[in-house]
Amino acid sequence: MTDTILANARLVLPDEVIRGHLVLRDGRIAEIGQGAALPPGALDCDGDLVMPGLVELHTDNLERHMEPRPGVDWPHASAIIAHDAELASVGITTVFDALRVGSVVTANNAGYGEYARALADEILDLRAKGALRISHFLHLRAEICSQTLPEEMAKFGPHDRVGIVSLMDHTPGERQFRDISKLRDYVIGKKGLSEAQFQSHVADQQALRARVGVAHEAAAVAHARRYGAVLASHDDTTAPQVAVSAGHGCHFAEFPTTLEAAQACRDHGIKVMMGAPNLIRGGSHSGNVAAADLARADLLDILSSDYVPSGLLSAALLLGDLWGDMARAVVTVTAAPAAAVDLADRGRLAPGARADVIRVTRLGAAGAVRGVWVRGQRI
Repeated sequence: MTDTILANARLVLPDEVIRGHLVLRDGRIAEIGQGAALPPGALDCDGDLVMPGLVELHTDNLERHMEPRPGVDWPHASAIIAHDAELASVGITTVFDALRVGSVVTANNAGYGEYARALADEILDLRAKGALRISHFLHLRAEICSQTLPEEMAKFGPHDRVGIVSLMDHTPGERQFRDISKLRDYVIGKKGLSEAQFQSHVADQQALRARVGVAHEAAAVAHARRYGAVLASHDDTTAPQVAVSAGHGCHFAEFPTTLEAAQACRDHGIKVMMGAPNLIRGGSHSGNVAAADLARADLLDILSSDYVPSGLLSAALLLGDLWGDMARAVVTVTAAPAAAVDLADRGRLAPGARADVIRVTRLGAAGAVRGVWVRGQRI
């Protein structure tokens, strides 16, 4: 294969930013050189940032393409392809598509059904056909407070590219929705429930959690081990909750809601992941701890775009400005998430690493992606 040379770039290495060039060969990074020279045949990056492709561990973006308006079920193959293309366009080259497992099938107004196994089959089929531009893995969001979690998780196996199982508990009054007024705003706004219907929903969910929660959590941990997947906690709020997560062997914590929980994660060696929208907006939409406060306290390890794919790059640039260290900030969207899920072949600019690379022009506080290479091929 012909070498691809990206030159006259600001290369974002794991611990510094240097002026230099990058050689991509046979799907790998073959060489890193310093200086502003343009080797023969090189692409002049004109001082742009060149960094590893972004690694996204948790995104709800596919759901938006599947249901572009309430009640509209868009053809799934088209939705998956559009989702893949959108992520590529904003510099994400590895994604763990988040799919809920665990349904509530008896509620009249606030129930939700099973979908993960069928959708996973569609994602994996498109991947096998070469229809997707970037690297896709599955992230199963195990809803503890549900009726069908063990049965749904039993339908997956080690061959399904399940890289992450996150332990989700959306019981009213707990974790993300410890403040039930925030849950009221969310559920009534999304489902159009009356106050009486909302109160019935709260009571039903709390009773369900009391009945099946312990067994479901144990089943989710066991299935994650069967798949060979990494475990993640979700919305830890207190130090005792983090201690339970540590006992399960969680590698990282998605969106801890308090400073107490984030500090407990650090004490237990659990990496802290926060949402890019939280950082960009200046706070949590649920009233929880601000990502910027954790960054200033040195308690932020990984960023996720969550529900805004373009936010991942923007948040990394913002974090670089906040810390005064762009290399350290870029690690939170590249090397750190890759390490959290045991992907040792990507997430850094280093000889021998997988040649997933992006070129970014800095535009004030924002950045524009001007080139994306996956395994050395421009996409």
